[in-house]
Amino acid sequence: MNKLNKNAEDAIFDIEDGQTLMLGGFGLCGIPENCIAALVKKGTTNLTCISNNAGVDDFGIGLMLKQKQVKKMIASYVGENAEFERQLLSGELEVELIPQGTLATRCLAAGYGMPAIFTPAGVGTEVADGKETRIFNGKEYLLEAAFEADFALVKAWKGDKSGNLIYKDTARNFNPLMAMAAKITIVEVEELVEDGELDPNFIHTPGVYVHRIFQGINYEKRIEQRTVRKVD
Repeated sequence: MNKLNKNAEDAIFDIEDGQTLMLGGFGLCGIPENCIAALVKKGTTNLTCISNNAGVDDFGIGLMLKQKQVKKMIASYVGENAEFERQLLSGELEVELIPQGTLATRCLAAGYGMPAIFTPAGVGTEVADGKETRIFNGKEYLLEAAFEADFALVKAWKGDKSGNLIYKDTARNFNPLMAMAAKITIVEVEELVEDGELDPNFIHTPGVYVHRIFQGINYEKRIEQRTVRKVD
């Protein structure tokens, strides 16, 4: 199976209006910059996006929000995105805010082929509205369904042509979980190498989970809030 694609536009060619996407990253760290830019250019709309947050106003998923491409955001927090906040408060955007650990575990459940998980997070809050609860060993747990996503858009540091991936430092975040969890996983990498060049002892995501891979370009790797020490 040839998984290699020329670029982001080639890799996302069949993402259609109304589909559900997982987008890796945490804040702006490890987000699939090239895939997001290609989606903005393509103008795909009515999307449901599952991501830890929605970037910032002029970068990441924030660019898609600006173009009104997103129908629903499933995230753990609003973050530094004023447009996300505006659309949420005005009712223009459907938003499901869930605990960060629950977001990660629902991705993991999808990757493991589990239909649902039980978690104590959110019990007794509005997160639990309309959801089943159950008592285990005297403690109440909330039933959360595994995500069902059409595509996962993932960013890795290195990858080979078979789709084996290595993430770098904190950019690992949600990427490996989402890489396992969708029907089709599309990966952009900073460095694409030949099969056999990656040490199998350090591979984070095996290629069996990856359907398409391409060499990314022009990474900005922005930081949401840069904090530096004052110069004496």
